Amino acid sequence: MFTRHYKVWPKDLPKTMTLPKTSLYTNLELSALRYPDHNAIVFYDAPMTYARLKREVDTMAGYLQAQGVKKGDRVLLYMQNSPQYVISYYAILRADAVVIPVNPMNRAAELEHYISDTGSTVCMAGQELAGFIAPLIGETNLEQVIVASYNTYINPETDLTLPAEVAAPAWSRDIPGVVTWEAALEAGHKPGEHTAGPDDLAVIPYSSGTTGAPKGCMHTHRSVMATAVHRVFWNLSTPDGVQLSTLPFFHVTGMTGSMNGPIFSGATSVIMTRWDRTTAARLIERYKVTGWTNIVTMAVDFLSNPELGSYDISSLNMIGGGGAAMPVAVAEKLKKLTGLDYIEGYGLSETMAATHINPGNNPKPQCLGIPVFDVDSRIIDVDTLEEKGVGETGEIVSCGPQVTLGYWNRPVDTEASFVEIDGKRFFRTGDLGYYDEDGYFFMVDRVKRMINASGFKVWPSEVEGLMYRHPSIHEVCIISAPDPKRGETVKACIVLTPEAENTTTKDDIISWCKEQMAAYKVPTIIEFVDELPKSPTGKLMWRTLQEQEWQK
Repeated sequence: MFTRHYKVWPKDLPKTMTLPKTSLYTNLELSALRYPDHNAIVFYDAPMTYARLKREVDTMAGYLQAQGVKKGDRVLLYMQNSPQYVISYYAILRADAVVIPVNPMNRAAELEHYISDTGSTVCMAGQELAGFIAPLIGETNLEQVIVASYNTYINPETDLTLPAEVAAPAWSRDIPGVVTWEAALEAGHKPGEHTAGPDDLAVIPYSSGTTGAPKGCMHTHRSVMATAVHRVFWNLSTPDGVQLSTLPFFHVTGMTGSMNGPIFSGATSVIMTRWDRTTAARLIERYKVTGWTNIVTMAVDFLSNPELGSYDISSLNMIGGGGAAMPVAVAEKLKKLTGLDYIEGYGLSETMAATHINPGNNPKPQCLGIPVFDVDSRIIDVDTLEEKGVGETGEIVSCGPQVTLGYWNRPVDTEASFVEIDGKRFFRTGDLGYYDEDGYFFMVDRVKRMINASGFKVWPSEVEGLMYRHPSIHEVCIISAPDPKRGETVKACIVLTPEAENTTTKDDIISWCKEQMAAYKVPTIIEFVDELPKSPTGKLMWRTLQEQEWQK
């Protein structure tokens, strides 16, 4: 067991944490029992108590079961942050089914993969996304889409600036297989007995890999419970805490820190559907927000607001996140403005968010943190698997209660992603790092071929696979290019077919990509080349292009 970090362990916390042997839904059930009149959610000035949240969760769970959703079935959740997202998530769990969180940026080709891979027959979708998923009813396994209109849950008298999708009129289209959120609730179905336990599957977030198609990370109620409980105690959260929820709930960090954690502790989540730095500042002031988990680019934008000084944000007592290293200058600005250190952490979809977090009373800048409760983390040689020592770079591997069981329907990938050390099963993160004398972990590079664009992971092989559908593309290689705002951005090096050389433009390619894939995956730079470098065996030498791009 790695214990070097015990010397800097928070003095008020135990080093091990006994987890509840219950389902995630039970957390909501208990908070509704303990704090029925306490606000679970505030959505653009519209409050929702724990009693109401549980009531609507149970009713929606009854509807899902009435549609034939059984224990262990997978249900797609394709929606932006909203009360309906929280209700959908916990309704799926209450129905003993499994949540399949889908990035709202995903489009037709990606949605087809999620449906076929999970066998889902039901999707709960936001109205601005229904047009992308509804055409797949009958063309795939999908049988029904439940459409939520966000504006039915806002306070009509709010003076806050509303995102377009929140302000939009409620869904009114009549499409076979599509039912409105209100109709589902008004059906008034009651759910059967809740039987899911800690070892049943709860959530399968998808994490792309180097082999192309996204892979589903199998998480049980126990593993999802682990990060929710860990986060609450690490931050010493209470029912009186107020969390600003700006990270997307489909992402494991937002799911854990801004939804599951607050529900476990009975706290309040102030939910934003879209990021807006001025609205965020107004909400912090208005609702006395105490905690805010974000990504670095979001914090940078917030602190760059020239009007920030006109808002009272003194209620904040915790601000942190990850996605990229926090620039020292920005961290210093935050410290000067609020007196707070930016608490960085580290985790993956495969670990349901954090395995490492900086101690609140002793953080280190641009650092992943230390292993949290019951997490054993090591550094190993990528090839020999030999364990490394202090300051030696190798692959970060972790063993803990939050680690995935493996990849859905992919036993070979699962086997390749774990290694046994001292009789324990460690997950291979694919990230290169090292730890210092005090047991703090630092990131160096990535073993896997991955682009980090503003905290979003872009997997080149997946984008390449989608782009090969374009009739004008003969060959394509996706690499990262430096970007002053995103850190990295996506670049496509393309060999056109002979027929397309004089007729296809860079703008044509980008426009096509926008229709086929999530916006953050779309190449922002296109370079037409005569040929791509290959090894003597014909293997694409992507690393050569990558190095040339960054050397520029």
